[in-house]
Amino acid sequence: MNTSARRAFVIAFLGLLAASATPTTAVAQAAYPSKTVKIVVPYPPGGTNDSVARVLAQRLADRLGQPFIVENKAGASGNLGAEFVARAPADGYTLILVTMGHTIHPSLYRNLRYDIRTDLAPITSLTTGPALLMVNPNMGVNSLKDLIALAKSKPGALNFSSAGNGSSTHLATEYLSERAGIKMTHIPFNGSAPAMMDVIAGNSQVVMDMMFSATPQVKGGKLKAIAQTGAKRSPAMLDVPTVAEAGLPGFDVSVWNGLMAPAGTPKEVIAKLNAEIKRELDSPEFKERLAAQGYEPAWSTPEQFDKLIASDIERWAKVVKTSGAKAE
Repeated sequence: MNTSARRAFVIAFLGLLAASATPTTAVAQAAYPSKTVKIVVPYPPGGTNDSVARVLAQRLADRLGQPFIVENKAGASGNLGAEFVARAPADGYTLILVTMGHTIHPSLYRNLRYDIRTDLAPITSLTTGPALLMVNPNMGVNSLKDLIALAKSKPGALNFSSAGNGSSTHLATEYLSERAGIKMTHIPFNGSAPAMMDVIAGNSQVVMDMMFSATPQVKGGKLKAIAQTGAKRSPAMLDVPTVAEAGLPGFDVSVWNGLMAPAGTPKEVIAKLNAEIKRELDSPEFKERLAAQGYEPAWSTPEQFDKLIASDIERWAKVVKTSGAKAE
């Protein structure tokens, strides 16, 4: 075979390989998922985030015909699980549920071993909802204006408890205090339950917590809710005004969670997950389950979710700096 014939043969052979590879790749992408998908929840079992992940996992499994399992990998305020997924294969079979707290961590931890913007890829936000600002019922404080007036009359005398240094409720309360021009003393706890109990006991006077865990204490009369932190009132507690309605216009700290994958995960896989999750979040059954916990669906495109993460990182960096918050 002469040189020209050999070259023609090679070109034809390579073309045949390329043609045969294209449908194989397409079939592989179309077949996702072909095995078990793991959703890492970087917090202990129980609570809103774990509940959302488990409901979503079951519904995706039913729709896509492959197991979706939840693995709780708690530790380091959610950073342990995030680092684990950031190092996982970028094939769409290991995902992570992230929260607003993960946008606080870049400015709070000096030696964070992953970057949420470059090591993880956004899929979609999942849910959103307000936190509740609550006080001890025996304080005589019936509104946010009452609390602000009392705090201004006694700078630093009021204590507010939180789920821990650098937690989302800690920083959200610091942000509210900054906006209101007041100063309260922070009392950190290891978790939201002991933080609320401290206010119920009267040792601290103010606490902010998630709607899901706070509602039973409010309905039981042990704590008094004076404001919601979101842009609008939650259907679960329509009689409680937002912080903006109660005197701080424009205030909006909506608590959210979302789903991410290791950076480099194929765009086709992310697009498929995004579309399937949208169908689930739009379903009346899912909306009803979320509403019972004080939250609502918050589907977004990957690009919109990325912008939310970026804007929250910027906002909380300023709050961390002005408040002097430090990680435990």
